[in-house]
Amino acid sequence: MFYWRGSDKDRAVKWLSHLPCLALMSAIPAAAFAQAAPDAGLYVNSGAIWTLRTENDKFSTVPGGTDRYYTAGQQISWTSAPNDVPEFLAQAGRAAGGAGTTWLSINLEQDLYTPYNTTRIHPDPKDWPYAGHLAATAALIQDSADTRTMLSAGLGVIGPSAGGRIVQNGFHVIVGDQQSHGWGAQMPDEPAIQFNATRIWRMRLVDVGPFEADVLPEAAIGLGTVRAYGEVGTRLRIGHGLARDFGPARITSGQSGGDAYLPDDKTGYYLFVGANGQAIARDAFLDGDLFRPSISVHRRSLLGQFEGGVALLWHGARISYTHTWQTDSFQGQKAGLFNFGSIAVSFRF
Repeated sequence: MFYWRGSDKDRAVKWLSHLPCLALMSAIPAAAFAQAAPDAGLYVNSGAIWTLRTENDKFSTVPGGTDRYYTAGQQISWTSAPNDVPEFLAQAGRAAGGAGTTWLSINLEQDLYTPYNTTRIHPDPKDWPYAGHLAATAALIQDSADTRTMLSAGLGVIGPSAGGRIVQNGFHVIVGDQQSHGWGAQMPDEPAIQFNATRIWRMRLVDVGPFEADVLPEAAIGLGTVRAYGEVGTRLRIGHGLARDFGPARITSGQSGGDAYLPDDKTGYYLFVGANGQAIARDAFLDGDLFRPSISVHRRSLLGQFEGGVALLWHGARISYTHTWQTDSFQGQKAGLFNFGSIAVSFRF
């Protein structure tokens, strides 16, 4: 386990302050190192891509896993075949990201949040509030040889109607785990409206035979009732067939390459590490409801994330695992760096 002490936190904040400069410096020469992408036109009739994704803090470096904070997320996603979109969306994609390949992605997700101590019927008011979030999101994805632009809009609900209590405690009954007793104090129902924009740059470092390496600087912004934030970061990948995607996706905010990839029958694979920093103006799961009184905590304005993982592309499918570590999200957060894992399986249909 990792713990942040005073001097460590100061160094972390100082390090995060340099991330915007690093991302911008990395992005400037991106065109000079552009990687030749496979011809997306070869895959227009390859079929849509379906993705199943789960994120959970049971996949933790803590023995036996944990059950707190961002404790679980589930997502199902449909992504069109490349360039198999209505013309008005293709025009919008070209306007946002230039000439290239256009994709449409639609997903349904649910994410759950609980405090550190889930045995209390009346949760600690200074701990992360109970909350469930259920939303449908549509994303327009535009690729060039060396960039990916993603624009998304989501609509859903935060509160009891999101089904967090039923899903978490129901699953715990099935697997024989302890139930969370404080869901009666969860955040009340509130509309969840979210707009996000992301740009990823791809810079080739090495391309020698079967060995490739690249860097993926990223910048993102989000506005809505769920989260208002800005994020910059970068990923380093080492493997083969890197031009077929822009890295694995995530359910919650953070570095996310999206669910679109070129479904080649050839084998591709890579290991990756990354880091990002976020400046946060609002987080509904910590700040509480906008339109009525609810439990809230003292949210931190800066968040750092560190990740590592692996991805395999094989016969048109993609399987990935990402492990993420986060700095404290609110004042008084316990147990050092919070961490969780994400597993995703994508296939053509």
